[in-house]
Amino acid sequence: MKTISLELKNHLSEVVTNMVTCWVLTRQDGVRMAFATHDKEIEFDNLIFSPANSFLPSSVSSTNSLNVDNLEINALLSSEGISDKDISSGLFDHAMISIFQINWQAPVQGKLHIRNGWLGEFILKDKYFTVEIRGLSQRLQQVIGDVFSPECRADLGGNNCHVNLEEFSVTGSVTEAFSRNNFRDITRSESDGWYDYGLVRWLKGSNAGLKSEVKNFSGGQFILFDNLPNIIMVGDSYQAVAGCDKRSATCGTKFQNFKNFKGETSIPGTDSLYYYPGLK
Repeated sequence: MKTISLELKNHLSEVVTNMVTCWVLTRQDGVRMAFATHDKEIEFDNLIFSPANSFLPSSVSSTNSLNVDNLEINALLSSEGISDKDISSGLFDHAMISIFQINWQAPVQGKLHIRNGWLGEFILKDKYFTVEIRGLSQRLQQVIGDVFSPECRADLGGNNCHVNLEEFSVTGSVTEAFSRNNFRDITRSESDGWYDYGLVRWLKGSNAGLKSEVKNFSGGQFILFDNLPNIIMVGDSYQAVAGCDKRSATCGTKFQNFKNFKGETSIPGTDSLYYYPGLK
């Protein structure tokens, strides 16, 4: 049950209302951004809500079951608000969002709460983006606890892994740049595949502060899974962390850490159903 002020309740009962939709984004780095479907700035709750007439929330439906509520937001990309570079850089990953409505002529009447949640998957198309809003019911659908698997379930360097990442990290500089996800450092002498599934953290250059996952490493050349928002330049410095493919052999030979391997290598799979006498 939603609680609103008597003044706002009376306003909502009128034939014509002055309600606008507002949304507040709080990124993981603490940056807060506020927007409203109005043609002028609105001051409310110690925030300035910028005009965002391109903001288009889908219809919201909620049930008493644990199904995920359907809510998506469509909005125009803006260099003054949310840009495609910021989205590609991951600045809005898992950002908190609060959506509500207010009477723009009398904000003191309070707000009509619509939804709180977290930003999910972004879809970029032309100059627009679509993002889904995920709530608590989404988390209830996630697996809690460990499951059996032939591959390791721990993250490299995490609490369950215990590998010291400093021993498997190096710094270097770009000597050749081919594209926004492809560069080479001729000083690298590690074997091919050493940084596959690892991370590159950019220390200097237009991408400084960003992280990139490595798709392939060979002959000193890094190929990243995703394009960086800015062009890679010769001389850009980086820190590279070795990658792990979650296999027991890699854990034992590459990281000497098999005692902490979080997988089950001897559990038979579904193909074992075909292993019976007489079948070849």
